[in-house]
Amino acid sequence: MTATSIETARRDTTRRARSSQGLSKEAWGRIFVTPYVLIFLSLVVFPVGYAFWLARDPQLYVELAKDPVFLRTAINTLIFLLVAINVKMMVALFLSGFFTHKRWWVKVLAVLFVLPWAVPSIPTIISMRFMLNPEWGVINQLIFKLTTEDGPNWLNDPTLALSLSMVVHIWKSLPFWTLILLAGRLAIPLELYEAASVDGAGPWHRFRFITWPSMRTLYVTCTLLSMIFTVGDFNSVYLLTGGGPADLTHVLATLGIRYLRLDQVGLAMATIVVALPFVLPLVFFMMKRLSR
Repeated sequence: MTATSIETARRDTTRRARSSQGLSKEAWGRIFVTPYVLIFLSLVVFPVGYAFWLARDPQLYVELAKDPVFLRTAINTLIFLLVAINVKMMVALFLSGFFTHKRWWVKVLAVLFVLPWAVPSIPTIISMRFMLNPEWGVINQLIFKLTTEDGPNWLNDPTLALSLSMVVHIWKSLPFWTLILLAGRLAIPLELYEAASVDGAGPWHRFRFITWPSMRTLYVTCTLLSMIFTVGDFNSVYLLTGGGPADLTHVLATLGIRYLRLDQVGLAMATIVVALPFVLPLVFFMMKRLSR
């Protein structure tokens, strides 16, 4: 047997070993991925597909458009998005700068500030609902003690109730976005701020020419993500107002429950489909921005 044939045999053996090893890794990869694929199909694809199947009748959207509660709900959703998201993100941007200070009491405040986000939503929002009760709530009792006058009927006024729902949403989610923006601020090199201070730049100029250009992409991405999460925020409205009074504070995330309680499953699913135009453009712009 010549040296050339021996070398060829060795190469064939090595190639076969590598081929069998590659097949083995591929097989193991499929085994490990299969449970996740099954979970995704059963918990995401099937429910979404079933919802679309239930909402396939065009007549459902005609009935939905004729329902005055739906029209009020669409307006409430737009107001909720425009007000809550802009206020939340601007306050988060400001607080992220405040929490960069290294004083001990700032660290204590930071721990207390995170608590609303860390505590479960259901007990905290229900507690706030009890506090806002017009007859025996803590807030109105305090107002009566200080002014000897009755406090507002907080949750029976549609404007007040929707405004308080936005306040609850901001209060619950503000710590999360503040932490994200704080991490973005801490990633900016301190040398830039030191050089700007030496050149005589004040706080506003340092923010305008250093902080904001460095955090602009993060801020926009967080805003888009926040809009997606806000469209699906169910707890802030439903646990506080239940959509009342007279179904005037519903948002799209809670309107479906109203139809389900009325045994109108098709309209409930159609409400979910109608919410997609609020979400899909946001997802598209976010992915396009991240792909850059």
